[in-house]
This record gives sequence, C-alpha cells and structure tokens, in this order.
Amino acid sequence: MKVKWRNFRANLQEEFPQLNPENETYRWLVLVTVMVGTFMAVLDSTIVNVALPKLMATFGVSVDRVEWIVTAYLLIFAIALPSSGWLADTFGYKPIFVLGLLLFTLGSFLSSLSWSFDILIAFRVLQGAGAGLLLPVGMATLTREFPPEKRGIALGFWSVAASASVALGPTAGGYLIDHFSWHSIFDINVPIGIMGMAASLGILRNYKSPHQRYFDLIGFLSLAAFLTCLVLALANGNSAWNTGGWTSTYILVNFAVSFVGLVIFLITEFSIEHPLIDLKIFKSFNFSLSNTVFFFFGLGLFGSTFLLPIYLQNSLGYTPLQAGLVFLPMGILLGLTAPLAGMFSDRFNGKILVILGVGLMAFTLYQYSFLSFLSEKSQIMLPLYLRGIAMGLIMSPLATIAISEITNEKMAQASGLINVIRQIGGSVGVALFGTLLTRRTIFHSVAYGQQLSAHSETFQQTISKLQQFALQSTGGSSSQSLNKAQALVLTFVQNQAFIQAVDDVFLIASIIVLASLVPVLFLRRYKKKRAVESIPAGKAQPTKM
Repeated sequence: MKVKWRNFRANLQEEFPQLNPENETYRWLVLVTVMVGTFMAVLDSTIVNVALPKLMATFGVSVDRVEWIVTAYLLIFAIALPSSGWLADTFGYKPIFVLGLLLFTLGSFLSSLSWSFDILIAFRVLQGAGAGLLLPVGMATLTREFPPEKRGIALGFWSVAASASVALGPTAGGYLIDHFSWHSIFDINVPIGIMGMAASLGILRNYKSPHQRYFDLIGFLSLAAFLTCLVLALANGNSAWNTGGWTSTYILVNFAVSFVGLVIFLITEFSIEHPLIDLKIFKSFNFSLSNTVFFFFGLGLFGSTFLLPIYLQNSLGYTPLQAGLVFLPMGILLGLTAPLAGMFSDRFNGKILVILGVGLMAFTLYQYSFLSFLSEKSQIMLPLYLRGIAMGLIMSPLATIAISEITNEKMAQASGLINVIRQIGGSVGVALFGTLLTRRTIFHSVAYGQQLSAHSETFQQTISKLQQFALQSTGGSSSQSLNKAQALVLTFVQNQAFIQAVDDVFLIASIIVLASLVPVLFLRRYKKKRAVESIPAGKAQPTKM
C-alpha cells in the first residue's frame, strides 16, 4: 500500500511540478490547504453563534443551556489540542491533519441529524475533537515549511482563513436559517471537508519525528478532568436546576475534582520523561507572556461574542440573516489587516501592533456596554469595524513573537499550546459569562420589578393604554385584555433586564482584555537570528507518503 501511494505521489509530482517540495510554489499550496481546515473550524463556531436563538426556540432551552453548544465545542477542542503534538510526532503530521478533517466533517454531518439537544451536544464534541487536531497541526506544518523570515506573512495569510470564516460564517448561517433550517448550518461543512481531505492527501508531505515517546495518559486524563470540571462548575453556578447555587454539593465537588486534576497534571508533567505538554517550553519568556495574553484575549473576546447574536435577534428583532450580515465587514477588515500586520512584524517590532490591537479591542467591548433596545445600527457596526482591525493587528504578530524563541523540534507542541491556551480562555469565558449573564439578569429583573408600583399614576396610565390596545387588536373580555397588558409590561421589564445584563458582561470583558495589555508591555523584541534554526540532521526529516 505504501509503495502504491509513493508511486501515486511521484506520478502526481511529475504531472504537477508545483507539488514538488523543492518547488517555490509548494509551500504556498500547503498554506492554502491548511487554510481550508482553519476555515472549517472557525466557520462552524461563527455559524453556530448566529443560530443560537433559533436553537433555543427549537429545543426549548434557555441561555444557560444553549451556551453548551459553544462551550462543549471549545472544551473538547482545548482537551484534544495537547494530544495533537504527540499524535503528529508519532503518526506524522499529514495523517493527523487528515484525521482532524475527517472527524470534523463527520461531526458536522451527524450534528445536522440531531433529534435532541443532548445528542447535538454529543456530536458537537466530535466536531471539537477534529478541530482540536486541525489548528495546531496545521499551524505547525506552516512553521516547518516556511523559513523564520517568512513566518509572519504566512501566519498572516493563515489568519485570512479565520477572517473569511468570521465574515462568511454568520452571513451564510443567517441565510441558511432564514431560507432552509438550522440543520443546513452543519451540512455546509461536509463538502468543504471532503475537498479539504482530497487536497491534503494530494499536496501535503508528511513529517514524522524519529524520536518515539510514550503517550502521557495520566497527564491527558488529569488535564481533561481539570478543564471539564472547572467549566462545569463555572457554567452551572446559577443554573435553574442548581438550587444550592455556588455552595451546592455539585459545584463544590466539581471545583475539588478540578483542583485535584490540576495538581496531578502538574506533578506528572514535571516528573516523567515524556510529558503530554512539555512545560519547559514556558521557560521562553516571550512564549509565556504571549500565552498569558492569548488566555485573557480568549476569555474576554470569545467568551462574550456569543451574546451579540442573541441580543440582536431577541432584543432588537433582527432576523438570522440580518444578524449574520452585521459580522461581514469585521471579517473583511480582519482579512485585510492580518497579512499586512504579518509583513510588518517580519520587518519591524510586532509588539507595537499587539499593543495597539489589544487597546482597540478593549475599547470596542467597552462601547458595547451601552447597548439598549433603541441602539442604532451605527452603534452596533462601528465597534465591529474596529474589532476586525484589532484582531488582525493581534493574532499574527503575537503568534510570531510567541514562537520566536522556539526550536523547530518543539514547534508542534508550541503551536498546540498557543491554541490550547486561547481555547481554554474561550471556554472558561463562555461558561463564566453565561453564568454572569444569568445572575445579572435576575438582579436587574428584581431591581426593575421593585420600581414598578401598582399604585403609581404612570403605571396605571400605561396599563390602561395597553389594555385598550389589547382589547382593540385582539378582542376578548376586559379581564383578558388586562392580563395581556400586564404581560406586555412584564416582557418589557425582562427584556430591559437582559439588555442591562449584556451591557454588564461586555463591560467586564473590556476590563479583562485591557488587563492583558500588562504582559504585552513586557514582551521582548523579536530577534530573527535567535529564531533561525534549521532542523538538525537526523531529526524530523520529511518522510515519503
């Protein structure tokens, strides 16, 4: 079978010289292939955000439950990421990348067939596992194929795939939901996944480490226990079924298991010869600080982003397509900014762009802390324009700075860790902000409810007018119209409480993102001569496949 495959590769290279690794065009074909996988992984998360209100109505669930469609994906993503380095080193980068595409495509197909909310969550887990293999292995593949002096622009163009997903995902998702059904938002991934697998098999060459190491099962299980229990505790602290709140046995047990899992993980990683995550990588000053920024960036940005489509559709009455079109300019601006930022970071100090991007990102989140049921389109769109530029300024330069002191031998683990930290921040953020949203909604509902007085002249006049409106528009008895009038007032109060809670979450998110500016200030300037390291003889040589 291997001989047949080698002959196929040789014949293919004869027919298409661009597929020869010695050809200058080859690395750009690799970039396009990796971008397909990145496009899929990001596309699915952006499409799902727009579909959340529809899924809430379809399955009859509240915000604190529907957030698990996002949280489950991000959580398993973060758990699968660390194992991608070992899998790539053991079985090769190419087969693991193709496996990631296969799992993601299969998970998408099965998600479209979901007949219940719990089943949908299960298939989202399968999707997240595939995405957890795609992004780090794809990023590591690019860093191997591109020399250090061109990595910035390569990672910048790689970010274009994410920006295209941000731009097209919500728009395509809104169109599909408006004209078809929520099932179609998962079906769209299937043809893209098939094309991605075909391109990967025909274009990518395989890298496989000559140094075989045992899989750190204890480290993997303890990390999974730590992340899963932590997110479960944060997400369910204020759930309706959890009557005990933060002091309930369920929450306390999850926090305890999470702490024990973290302790076991740290002890294991520092005591065994071949750890799941080589924590010694964090000895690199730039790598450690960059990942701190990525964590707060993921927590603040991705943790709060899922709220905007819900606000637009439930509070302002946007259709899914209208809500999706709101995100289109942001993705376009991200796609235009990222490559330019990558080229700048290759020639100058990328730290300048990161500082500017983080400050701009915090400002956009702060602007969203003033949303209301009367917010105009400009108040919604302007922060998204700035956010697209800010993300383009941050992603590529920060990733370039993070790996500037990492050797090629540890590049797979480093690339995986960057995505792990960011996804952990995102999953913790969704769980934390979902809980915070529930808590603040209850708080504002009680506060507004206390301000309503049945003896108030203004209240009585409002009820009287609403009662007349209900009587004229729907008919019925006087008592029925009175009940409808009171229901309208209650709906308005609940909507106001929800919007105020959304404002609170965005304000806290802006503070968290702004806090990530502190470690950015201490990043060392990128030094090219330290990053230029060739692969030592006999290590990680390309294998024919």
